[in-house]
Amino acid sequence: MDCFILHGGPSAVGSVSPCSSPFIFSPLQATSEPDADRRGYAVWVSEIMLQQTQVATVIDYYTRWMQKWPTLQALAQASLEEVNELWAGLGYYSRGKRLQEAARKVVSELAGRMPRTAEELQKLLPGVGRYTAGAIASISYGQATGVVDGNVIRVLCRLRCIGADSSSPAVIDRLWDMANVLVDRSRPGDFNQALMELGATVCVPKSPLCGECPVKQHCQAWRRVEKELAFASQKLFGKAPPVPDVEDCGVGDCPLCPPATEPWDSSLGVTNFPRKAAKRPPRAMRTATCVLERRGCHGAPEYLIVQRPSSGLLAGLWEFPSVPLAQDLQEEKEREELADHLQAWMGQPMAAKGLQFIGEVIHIFSHIHQTYVVYSLHLDGDVILDPALSPSRWVTEHEFHASAVSTAMKKVLKAHEKQRRKESSPAKGSKRKRGAKAPGAGSPCPGTQLSLRAFLRAPTAP
Repeated sequence: MDCFILHGGPSAVGSVSPCSSPFIFSPLQATSEPDADRRGYAVWVSEIMLQQTQVATVIDYYTRWMQKWPTLQALAQASLEEVNELWAGLGYYSRGKRLQEAARKVVSELAGRMPRTAEELQKLLPGVGRYTAGAIASISYGQATGVVDGNVIRVLCRLRCIGADSSSPAVIDRLWDMANVLVDRSRPGDFNQALMELGATVCVPKSPLCGECPVKQHCQAWRRVEKELAFASQKLFGKAPPVPDVEDCGVGDCPLCPPATEPWDSSLGVTNFPRKAAKRPPRAMRTATCVLERRGCHGAPEYLIVQRPSSGLLAGLWEFPSVPLAQDLQEEKEREELADHLQAWMGQPMAAKGLQFIGEVIHIFSHIHQTYVVYSLHLDGDVILDPALSPSRWVTEHEFHASAVSTAMKKVLKAHEKQRRKESSPAKGSKRKRGAKAPGAGSPCPGTQLSLRAFLRAPTAP
């Protein structure tokens, strides 16, 4: 699909025209798809994936998704497990879940017909907010409605010298009003994509390419830079600065202007805009995680993974058995917490000393600074998982990576394998320490098997 860039006309932002480079993300020529529902679905998937995720990361995910589920009907028939497996590594896993829920709703309640307006899209489809609804409606159905995402916020704040907190509801509402006024009525989808691309490729957060900007002559932030340079030059030659123009934003009591406590920083230029409120630091969390390993039938290691609850953080994904920890616990206490968790999960006592400390793995979520305290336990012999336990299964390394596991759990396995290689290295001259062995461990292939509870039962004194 061609992209479009803005061209300055006689007033503010003018028309759009094609350019040679591709748009930042093109959903497989979705706008040329004759079927309106498939067209809307393709744009919808791309927009959901692009939320909080870089374009380069999304492309492969989008391609695989559309190959597997090319229609709403196909996605509606998929299982949540399949969705999570394909989404794994993309982050914000609830997005994929809500996308499938919405697809099922379209098929079961709306006769497979996508809503055609931004208002209906936002009202009827779970997980579709104001921006996504506007993007789908304008790109897929030609509705003359604006869009406001991070790129558009940056462009509009610089065009109009809006220096108030760009995340505040009052500023966001004003930006939506502006976007709805500016949108090209005859080609709203092209215009909105052009505006987003302008922010993504030219009007970038740092070191914007103002010299290449097609709307530079309409940009009040750029005009402010030029005036500040002129003021500095006149001051250098001892000339009195001119009286500020009453039409210039920032000279009066304007709710969109930068606060008086944050004056213009000449070293920042146009990047004085937009301004955001200071982010809250992510809350710190610690979690003890156990990599339970056994030797599979063909000699390859297998790992036990369990499924997370169906709601909350990383809902429905698979992970190594884990338990949240209080802050500032000593290692011995962390071992005991994890052992108690495994004991409750297995229904049998377990000695904390059997857990081998691997190290700590850091993973940053959008609002959580998560530290995984990783332990391992090697199981010698065959075990049978109790069907009454939480959903769980043994997987090979290949199966683990193909499962719906988070990036954080992949980091945990990587740390575990790195430690195993380190301990088995000839330079170390020692073998990896094992966890407590079960009495009467069997052969590596299925034969006489022990239950997991029996296998991990605390050993009796001789």
